[in-house]
Amino acid sequence: MRLSLPATGALAAAALALTGSIAGVSAPAAQPAKEAPGVEAQQRTGGNQKLTPEAELFQATTRSTAWELVEKLSLDFETYHPQGMTVVGERIYLSSVEIIEPTVKYEEPVDGMDRTAGVGKGHVFVLTREGELIKDIELGEGDVYHPGGVDFDGEKLWVPVAEYRPDSASIVYTIDPETLEVTEQFRHDDHIGGVVRDQQTGQIHGVSWGSRDFFAWNQHGKLKDETLNPSHFFDYQDCDYSGGRTQLCYGITNLSNDAGQSFELGGIALTDLRTHEILHEVPVPMVSTAGHTITRNPAALEAEGDVLRLFAAPDDGEEVAGTELFVYEAAPLSLWP
Repeated sequence: MRLSLPATGALAAAALALTGSIAGVSAPAAQPAKEAPGVEAQQRTGGNQKLTPEAELFQATTRSTAWELVEKLSLDFETYHPQGMTVVGERIYLSSVEIIEPTVKYEEPVDGMDRTAGVGKGHVFVLTREGELIKDIELGEGDVYHPGGVDFDGEKLWVPVAEYRPDSASIVYTIDPETLEVTEQFRHDDHIGGVVRDQQTGQIHGVSWGSRDFFAWNQHGKLKDETLNPSHFFDYQDCDYSGGRTQLCYGITNLSNDAGQSFELGGIALTDLRTHEILHEVPVPMVSTAGHTITRNPAALEAEGDVLRLFAAPDDGEEVAGTELFVYEAAPLSLWP
């Protein structure tokens, strides 16, 4: 059962009103992955169409939901520019791009590209829930160094790594959360900003640069569908599979008010992977120490009873307080009176 929802455009307008005061390697062949410890609640659902507890509780949130900051942890290592996140048992997996040489915009497109490739490295950091670094996994090759959103399918982590420019190229990897072995799954001739695996069909779904396009590939990486994103509320930066052939996506858009002042608008959306229909979405008004919307890049939801917990790491390592892991809770939540 779903809540009655306003149209996307109306919600975006409401969100603007709410936020108007905010200023701104070659990998081995695929092998069956082992079960990660402590993740029983996240096992693959097979034919079960039930939403995850996170998605169920998320449907009860509104623009008025009170999110309480319960923890803020400083990450005491080089974090660079964080991109995606997922929480699996007692571990947090955080992707990030290390920029060694920034991209530079061309005056005119060159070979279909609007900017240089730049130079960098892709990372997936394995952390404890207390923010301690366990392992730094490097991903990518050559110009492909920009990791995106991270998803866990009950067995493996899925991480796309792309060139740091639109209309470029990507490699989709999986990581065994127990052994941390990296396996290349497939390549695609476009920038992929995030992927999730449909745990019923096995299809892989992804978003392009700015999430303006949706992709769907079969289990072997063959493109089956490409569709325009019907929503213009915010750009999806990180997504998690959420049961029932849906995904939870977190993101940001940069807008300007009538006075020409720019600000970041953040939000979370629950979408249908088959129809791309938005089932529920809310703006997120919280901001980080550096002034970024809390869903700027990496984010993840976790349910515990009737408590919905939001993890986020929006700030870069070089910003005022470095990268901090924010943990918010919204409780109690009840779907129906």
